[in-house]
Amino acid sequence: MRISQRQQKNSDSYPITMDSTIIINFHGGIISPGNLYNILVAATKARIQFVRFGLRQQLFFDTTSYHITLCTDELDRLGIDYEVDTAHFPNIISSYPAEEIFIRNTWLTGGVYKDVLDAINFKPSFKVNICDSDQSFTPMLTGNINWIASPNAEHYWHLIIRFPKTNVTYQWTELCYTNHIARVTKDLETIINSHPAEFIDNKAASGEALFALLNQENLILRPAENAVSLSSFNLPYYEGLNRYNNKYWLGIYCRDELFSTAFLKKLCQLCLYTKLGQLCCTPWKTIIVKGIDENHSNLWNALLEEFQLNMRHAANELNFQVEDNCTEGLELKNYLVKHLSIDDTRTSGICFGIKTRKKSEIFSSILIRKRHLVNLAGLKLFPVYDLLCAKGFNPNERTGEVFSSGNLRFILPEQLRRAVIKFSKHRLNLVIPDQQKYIAPPEEAVQKEPEYLYQCKSCLTVYNERTGEAGHNIEPGTAFADLPENYCCPLCEGKKDNFSRINRSELQLL
Repeated sequence: MRISQRQQKNSDSYPITMDSTIIINFHGGIISPGNLYNILVAATKARIQFVRFGLRQQLFFDTTSYHITLCTDELDRLGIDYEVDTAHFPNIISSYPAEEIFIRNTWLTGGVYKDVLDAINFKPSFKVNICDSDQSFTPMLTGNINWIASPNAEHYWHLIIRFPKTNVTYQWTELCYTNHIARVTKDLETIINSHPAEFIDNKAASGEALFALLNQENLILRPAENAVSLSSFNLPYYEGLNRYNNKYWLGIYCRDELFSTAFLKKLCQLCLYTKLGQLCCTPWKTIIVKGIDENHSNLWNALLEEFQLNMRHAANELNFQVEDNCTEGLELKNYLVKHLSIDDTRTSGICFGIKTRKKSEIFSSILIRKRHLVNLAGLKLFPVYDLLCAKGFNPNERTGEVFSSGNLRFILPEQLRRAVIKFSKHRLNLVIPDQQKYIAPPEEAVQKEPEYLYQCKSCLTVYNERTGEAGHNIEPGTAFADLPENYCCPLCEGKKDNFSRINRSELQLL
């Protein structure tokens, strides 16, 4: 079912379904404010009041058949690529929107992302993902050609193929140099399209056979000593105005996934006025604006105020993935979020997915999958829902188990709550595999060996070597001396040398 525009933003119902959907790709999720403004002007000519962003970091807007040429003629004049009601050229997605704000201390900088995206100067017919390995904000394996930056070899990339129309994956035994990503992507796409019986919709597709056909002459490669390690899922809070380094970033989420064209046009104008050359759309159907100067934060707050955009929604609402163009999925999401809130269920670290179609691609730790019961005559009866858990609850893994099947809608919230409890037990076992080592030592031993802490002189934040900082990937037991030199206070961003070593009894409190 296609989502149509709302005539009134605060209405609970949708008006008639529009005839056509226009799709515009933003490679890597990177958007030029000037280009987006021109696109929105074209949309406005077709009387389009709301637009949406998709799971693959693209833009959707719906229009009637008798208005569509007003929009497409303008897009043609501007030289903007688009598709109408088709997705023959899926967008290239990347983890660039998370770069610098959620992903730090990596060789994969914004400039490298842009070099790779610029080099892919053709329109892939298969899904291509370009991701840092140390993140879970952007799905790594929802593409057919999945490039994952090596954490150990600068400018080299792992490659995992997921053969089209299958769940068959293959990880290449070589690492590929940055400059050759575009060539290998194009060559692999050509090979797969030239041998459809072998590599498309074939559960017996062979990765060895595919790469045997790849011309590796003049490619800079090196053996992959180890398989790529898929980072555990930990979704950062991606909404609101937040400080990083000496700048701010702004994440904007809309509960109904609809962004007004009037708001987005003003947002583009504000980007240009404050000399921000880009903004980003994310796989969570949201916008991120990076590099906001502190002196301009009041202007961004004023923009949100003008359009009454709320911030700081509950985390158990933000961690859902719903199919594109799916009112049914959105309604089910709202129903489940309501019950999660009533039960005060802790959902940190989980990504929920809602799947109502057979071929849709959803990123999830726990998947809610709709199907219909079928009678002996093959007729569809009422809908039921299955709950599936990804392997290790990691949404980047493609295998898992059925937690509960055939659930009627009214018992689905309770079954989902039980699946969340199973996740919590799973993660607890990972964090505390041997609880004996956490038993408090005898009091006598504590007196002989006093515990020392490290306290920020500016804001009095404490670093405890015993507990580390899970939110910043610092393991328990990490000595303060072993922290990287660029470590900073998580509260005030004071430098490492601004911390002083103190006895617990001397601890200063705010």
